[in-house]
Amino acid sequence: MIRVRRVYEPPDQDEGILFLVDRLWPRGLTKESLRLDGWLKEVAPSDALRRWFGHKPEKWRDFQKRYFAELDQKPEAWEPMLQAARRGNVTLLFGARDAERNNAVALRDYLMAKLKIS
Repeated sequence: MIRVRRVYEPPDQDEGILFLVDRLWPRGLTKESLRLDGWLKEVAPSDALRRWFGHKPEKWRDFQKRYFAELDQKPEAWEPMLQAARRGNVTLLFGARDAERNNAVALRDYLMAKLKIS
C-alpha cells in the first residue's frame, strides 16, 4: 500500500517506510522532528513544472501528464519507493496545502500503476 500524508499532519499507525517527496524542505520543521527513511527530492517535479502548475485545479490533469513524463525519464529516482512498496507499507510525505492535487498524490498514482504492471 502507498499512502500520502501532509508532513505537518500527525502520523498514522502503520505508515511503514516514510519518504519526503518534495524538492524543498518543509518550512518550520527540523530534520530531527521527522522520522524519515528517505528524502527523495529527485522525484519531485521540476521547478519549471511546479511553478507552471501553481496548484491550480484546472491544470491538474496536464500537470499529471507532464509530471509522469518527467518520472519516466528517471526511474532510478522512484525505483526505491517501488521496491519498498512491494515489501510493505509506504507513505509519501508532502508539504503542499492542497491535499488532493499535489506531486505526492500524482506520484502515488504513478507508482500504483507501476506496481500493477510488474
